[in-house]
Amino acid sequence: MPVTLTLPVVPPDSGLQVYLREIWKFPILSASDEYMLARRFRDHGEIHAAHKLVTSHLRLVAKIAMGFRGYGLPLADLMSEGNIGLMKAVKKFEPERGFRLSTYAIWWIRAAITEYILKSWSMVKMGTVSAQKKLFFSLRGIKNKLRVADNADLPPDQAKRLAREIGVPEHDLVAMNRRMMARYVSLSAPIGDEDGIQFQDTLVDDKANPEVDFAEHEEYGQRKKALYAALATLPQREREILTERCLKEDPATLEDLGRIYGVSRERVRQLEARALGKLKKAMAETATAP
Repeated sequence: MPVTLTLPVVPPDSGLQVYLREIWKFPILSASDEYMLARRFRDHGEIHAAHKLVTSHLRLVAKIAMGFRGYGLPLADLMSEGNIGLMKAVKKFEPERGFRLSTYAIWWIRAAITEYILKSWSMVKMGTVSAQKKLFFSLRGIKNKLRVADNADLPPDQAKRLAREIGVPEHDLVAMNRRMMARYVSLSAPIGDEDGIQFQDTLVDDKANPEVDFAEHEEYGQRKKALYAALATLPQREREILTERCLKEDPATLEDLGRIYGVSRERVRQLEARALGKLKKAMAETATAP
């Protein structure tokens, strides 16, 4: 029978004290025990070993999650997301590298929690590239230090000073601050003195309408069909070279193809250029055909 092991369930915030007392009962592992358990899980898939690695680090997740309490989200949710990050860390941990699991897991735990905060912060999708993440959390921390309200816009002089302190362009900082403020605006909030006008009435969907989407989809299908029909007219070697060089997500190099076909790098380049010329001509003829 398969082995089923459970973790303590993170309760709503009102019951967190009981949860914290429970996870503090799990012993902290020695370096040798941690290494042995990590090897047993990785090499033999022992679930008991993984369970011990996870439970011994639940208090680390709780500590990190508490550092993100100021974002208006339930602490229980932050801990749950952090636990997911911890389990990913255990799965990918390589004990031979010489560092402890806690050192490695901190990154995964923080990443899981910050991703959750960014996704939950606003219905407007927040950018998730590293620079935007850094700006989001740096701005939040500095505003807390200066006791600037989260739902307040920044005066120009203050925006300039904060941008200089964080080291980002002023317009990026202002844009991020306004996106952070968006969380505090209700969709049904009235706009000005206009009767019946709500905030949601000012939101614009900039996506193409269904008719345009359908037309673009049809056009894409026709182009794809024409491309493969034109490819079929090429000699096999030229077709394969063109496919490997232009249609693969990870294109092959001229050197690799030269070794495969027993020709020089320059010869492969010539064959590719010739095949492209034939392909363009064939597709042009298809486009002008009645």
